Amino acid sequence: MSTPGSDHTLARGIQRITAASLGPYQSAVIRIGISATYFLFLLREIPHRHEMYGPDAPWRWDMAQQLISGNQAFTTLMWSDSGVWFEIVYALALAAAALLMVGWHTRAMSVLFMVGVLSLQNRSIFMGDGGDNVIHLMAIYLVLTRCGQVWSLDARRARRSAGADSAPGGAGAVGPLLWVAFGAVLCGATVTDSLGGTIWLPVLFWILWIGQGAWWAVNRYAPDSDPRTLLDVIANLAHNATLVVIMAEVCLIYSTAGWYKIQGSRWQDGTALYYPLNLDYFTPWPGLSDLLAASGVMVMVLTYATVVVQVAFPFTLFNRRVKNVLLVLMIGEHAGIALLLGLPFFSMAMIAADAVFLPTVFLVWLGGQAAYGRDLLLRRRGKVPGPRDGAQAEAQAESGVGVGGGAGAGAGAEEREAPQRRDGGGHTLVG
Repeated sequence: MSTPGSDHTLARGIQRITAASLGPYQSAVIRIGISATYFLFLLREIPHRHEMYGPDAPWRWDMAQQLISGNQAFTTLMWSDSGVWFEIVYALALAAAALLMVGWHTRAMSVLFMVGVLSLQNRSIFMGDGGDNVIHLMAIYLVLTRCGQVWSLDARRARRSAGADSAPGGAGAVGPLLWVAFGAVLCGATVTDSLGGTIWLPVLFWILWIGQGAWWAVNRYAPDSDPRTLLDVIANLAHNATLVVIMAEVCLIYSTAGWYKIQGSRWQDGTALYYPLNLDYFTPWPGLSDLLAASGVMVMVLTYATVVVQVAFPFTLFNRRVKNVLLVLMIGEHAGIALLLGLPFFSMAMIAADAVFLPTVFLVWLGGQAAYGRDLLLRRRGKVPGPRDGAQAEAQAESGVGVGGGAGAGAGAEEREAPQRRDGGGHTLVG
């Protein structure tokens, strides 16, 4: 039998996950980190793009077509074997990563970013170093999150619109044009059966396209109506559920990696780290690698510490302080992998995924420091910086943690940091 206290707790829990999108700063860091990682990767590989994914790839177009006909994967590069079409797809993937990073029409760019990631990675599945799997998953998850609530051009546009008392939904013609263009491409791809052999991806595309059209219409003509509130609730539920999935994904990555290491004899005797430090392919700094490999004690400590941290991390989520300590150790571990083993993009992707557990108060402080540095830079150039974000200033004065700080912690502070807006700004395809 339920009691009044338990009913009240349940009601508060339901209200919390439906009334607000939790972890706005964590989702923003994931958006910035994952898109920046892929943008820098594509930028670095521009001279080699034809050999990796294009017409000169060892994994030829006909071989990729044969594989995709079996695994039913989605890639727009299978729509044509033209070199011009490849250049268009590569350029769009690069542009989508850059625009998602700065948060310009975040929902539209998150969809385009996912299309670019799937198109390139599914074209040549043997390219990558492990970080591509993380980017692959996070690109899909970001589509379902409201990751443009803070630290984005969408958020800045929403603040300016609210300050100017503009009409709801008056974000200009760019959003509707994007919606029409995406709809035309989606209709053509559906008619020609070019969305892969799975069911979930075409359904996701159509739900997103129809949902954003409904969002724009309701937000423009009935901003204070019940349908507008219902759409907000659905968006919040999708966002919060996706954050939980991202947290579970990160825990699964670390736990499986740690338990597999335990079964290896080289990890058991503490010598596993020695071998990659002596492989030419993984030694961008031979002198530094040799110095570290020469110390048997250091190799043993780092080998055992890697296993302990990876296995223990999922269990530390129940203790905020221990979790934060292990989170710092894991971020340091990935920084070491980037430096010692020459895997920067793998490390960047993992650090961006780890950000889902960072405390909100730390991220707000970090954002304040970045804004302070920007103001100093503009002042030195003789420019007067614009007014600071009031919501951010208020959040800096509060202490609390959001998703990264444990369940139920810092609810009030997080709601103040990411207020729900009635102007439709922040994370809609058209807003």
